[in-house]
Amino acid sequence: MSATCNRNGAAGFSLLEVVVATFIMSGALVLLGQMLGVSVTNNQTARRLTYSTVLAEQKMEQLRGLSWGVDSLGLPVSDTNTNTASPVESPTGGTGLSASPSGTLTRNTAGWVDYLDRLGNVLGGGPSLRSKTAYIRRWAIEPLPANPDNTLVIEMLVTTRYDRGAADAPGSTILWPDEARLVSLKTRKAP
Repeated sequence: MSATCNRNGAAGFSLLEVVVATFIMSGALVLLGQMLGVSVTNNQTARRLTYSTVLAEQKMEQLRGLSWGVDSLGLPVSDTNTNTASPVESPTGGTGLSASPSGTLTRNTAGWVDYLDRLGNVLGGGPSLRSKTAYIRRWAIEPLPANPDNTLVIEMLVTTRYDRGAADAPGSTILWPDEARLVSLKTRKAP
């Protein structure tokens, strides 16, 4: 009996199959690379937003901790002098809970802005950026129209952007993805 080779079945890959498989693999790797890039960008934005929110909450609590109540005779007590924009809070030389001028959330206004480094350390306030500024914290304090003598509206904005473009236009409500904006009320309470 002689041995013969039967070629009825495929015995390996053709060149065309290898080319198609390589093309599919290349396309998958390109898509995977793009997804990785988007994922890294989204992760960085989420990290900056989280840190901006923490910094906004810190300043909001600092402002909410200032005196805004009534004394034992029922007379209003209001802290309008504490300097909350300096690296170390001081009882004088600041704006405390004074009503802010219009536009303090859209421009750096002395008394209603402070600058922080990348670790969240306060560098100081004022209209000009400080060296090593990574975050800008702006706030606005306004009397609540329905109860202006006893209730304040405190708004806080934390951004990483020196130039917010159209977001800093008067009346703008634009918020960039890595910015935090908080709003709170502070009401006078009897002791």
